[in-house]
Amino acid sequence: MPVTNAISLTEKLIPSHAIKGEDVVLECLYDLQGDSLYSVKWYRNGQEFYRHIPTDRPQTVVFRQPGLIVDEYKSTETRIVLRNVDLTTSGKFRCEVSGEAPLFQTATFTNVLIVVDLPDDGPVISGTQPMYNQGDILTANCTSFNSFPAATLNWYINGQVAPHRLLQKFKIITSKQELTTSRLGLRLKVEKSLFSKSGDLKIKCTATIDPIYWKSNEESIQNFPERSYFWNSGDAVPYLSSSKQISMSFLLFLCSSVLTSLTSLQSVKVS
Repeated sequence: MPVTNAISLTEKLIPSHAIKGEDVVLECLYDLQGDSLYSVKWYRNGQEFYRHIPTDRPQTVVFRQPGLIVDEYKSTETRIVLRNVDLTTSGKFRCEVSGEAPLFQTATFTNVLIVVDLPDDGPVISGTQPMYNQGDILTANCTSFNSFPAATLNWYINGQVAPHRLLQKFKIITSKQELTTSRLGLRLKVEKSLFSKSGDLKIKCTATIDPIYWKSNEESIQNFPERSYFWNSGDAVPYLSSSKQISMSFLLFLCSSVLTSLTSLQSVKVS
């Protein structure tokens, strides 16, 4: 009996991730090393779904399983095309190449394939205001809707990763369709040092499903203008340009100053 080397797999491809709705290619090329081919079989979670035995009639058989649509026209024993994959396609896939009797040498390759359902859109920032005073608390939420698995969220402040103490975590919400919505909060005390020379503060949120999805959203927060001052008789009276309402006492002071000025002008004319 001639001596043969072990069967080897020269090229193998079972991707770790795929996107829902796309087609996926699985490959398992082999070198028989002088042996004769007995069979090539493909499994998902231990259950055979594709078999090729050259001596059988028919040579190729496809076994139906939920979530597996084998394109029989494009598939061969070394290259399987799965059409329109969905979340139920995920699992541990294995190709198995065996030589003829009496040795029945076998080479295998296994990998876990996870099908990802991408979020509806990029992350959404909510809860912010366009302008803040120093000392205000900036409250923002970042949300990524309807994905599987859940997107990982991160906050950045002026391009730097936000400290953990500024983050507020929320429970992941799962829909009836097994899709998840993740949310991460940011609670930040607004300080002068956070604003650039142009007067803006940038916050950014990223949503990631490693390694196939990454999107971000950014907002620019403005600082209210500095205090302005009215002067009268050497006394400085501050007026906050950011105030939505002017206090009654300040209005009375302003009216009094105007009347005083008018009276002074009339006295000058009379003189």
